[in-house]
Amino acid sequence: MPTNLPKTTAEQWGLLAAVVDRGGFAQAAAALHRSQSAVSYSVARLQEQLGVPLLEVRGRKAALNEHGTVLLARARRIVADLRALELLAQGLQRGWESELRLVVDAAFPRARLLRILAALQGSCAHTRLQLEDAVLSGAEQALLEGRADVAVAPSVPGGLLGEWLMDVSFIAVARHDHPLLREARQLSADDLARHTQSVVRDSGTLRPRDAGWLGSPRRWTVSSLEASFAAVEAGLAYAWLPAHLAQPAIDAGTLVVLPLAAGATRRLPLYLILARPQAAGPAAQRAAELFLAERTGTDRE
Repeated sequence: MPTNLPKTTAEQWGLLAAVVDRGGFAQAAAALHRSQSAVSYSVARLQEQLGVPLLEVRGRKAALNEHGTVLLARARRIVADLRALELLAQGLQRGWESELRLVVDAAFPRARLLRILAALQGSCAHTRLQLEDAVLSGAEQALLEGRADVAVAPSVPGGLLGEWLMDVSFIAVARHDHPLLREARQLSADDLARHTQSVVRDSGTLRPRDAGWLGSPRRWTVSSLEASFAAVEAGLAYAWLPAHLAQPAIDAGTLVVLPLAAGATRRLPLYLILARPQAAGPAAQRAAELFLAERTGTDRE
């Protein structure tokens, strides 16, 4: 038998907290549907086991002394952790997954993703969430390698089924004072090739691929759309950026759509894919429902 088990219990600390919060033993007993004598005995026993007085009487109320203030603050966190542990056990008993792995293409609008995450937190607060950004083939590779339960990807790997979510518009943009915008005419591929282009690296490694126009020999390859946006905003490069990311800067006049003769916009489809549709748990199913609910409207939201 272990000899270092704690002498005190979470119930004792919870009763002490109730006495303090309610302002007395009688009030705590009434709130907890216990007898006053039982509450008093439990708190007295707690102090006896600790060998430290925790309460003092101020007027008609029981209040924490200096030691009690320090110890109860720590105990509240422990009691809260135990409650969370019990809720987790209840969720697992109902079939909620202990962990949910989401891999989402970086082109998916952030505002929508945050709404989904907030709703997921409310639905399955005790399911640990792993969220991974992906670019191009990255989400597909995560599915093939078993690293994703739910994915949002530009294409669906063989052997899996996907549900179309949206087409994300990409716009060719540069800063308002970029040399390309000094030309008083439509721009050609030759014009673009003379300037630095920012492109985002494929996060997949098995079958990496390119997307869009990559005709400039002067190219910066970055790891995220946010980094590409920063390069464009600084006037260091031009790029095709998602409309929902670039539009606020376009509206503000910081960025300008390049007047290309052709290809100023392109569209990237995004699909929702469940790794194991027949065996998906409640959290994965809830995530899929939330993603599908966000496919209405435009990708600029």
